[in-house]
Amino acid sequence: MDSEGLNIEKPVSAFWYWPKQLPPKICQQIINLGKEKWESAQVVDNVADVKINVLEKDIRNNDVAWVNEQWIYDLVFPFMKDANEFAGWKYNIISANDCQLTRYTKGTFYSWHKDGLGSHNDVDTNSDNKLLYGNTRKLSMTVVLNNDYEGGDFQIRGDYNIAKVPKLEGGSIIVFPSFMDHRVTPVTKGIRYSLVVWFVGPPFI
Repeated sequence: MDSEGLNIEKPVSAFWYWPKQLPPKICQQIINLGKEKWESAQVVDNVADVKINVLEKDIRNNDVAWVNEQWIYDLVFPFMKDANEFAGWKYNIISANDCQLTRYTKGTFYSWHKDGLGSHNDVDTNSDNKLLYGNTRKLSMTVVLNNDYEGGDFQIRGDYNIAKVPKLEGGSIIVFPSFMDHRVTPVTKGIRYSLVVWFVGPPFI
């Protein structure tokens, strides 16, 4: 048995979610935080700490904005704690990275990827923040912020198939282990907004 309950004989949830949990007013306040902050997204190899040209690699082509307002953390941490407990993960979580607002316009997407491995190979060695330094992404959260778009489905893939993730409407929250493959399919109409939060802790032993 690994540390933190990673027992292969005891199945745990691939994800934990709350449908339409946040009211539209709060979702819009979060979207508004991205005003004049949007930039083209980049993909970073967490192990090599190298930025990849996303247009050439055809991995990702959405926009992002970074936010770290305290009220955002106050809002999302209780959901992470409940998911961590009720899904059976029980990971040791210390803190969270800066939050990422994402904007997907028509035709944009993010192909299959992992947010982190939870290993000693992808710990944070650059931060001056003692709550981040030496820690690694262990749980990921996506908060879908609006409904007025088509496509842009959030999907999680296990070892052998795609998990049955419900259609996430505006205000829905999903939490999953950061080492799970996941993607956002291409948006076919409108603009999709979401908030992404990575929760960190010591590497799995």
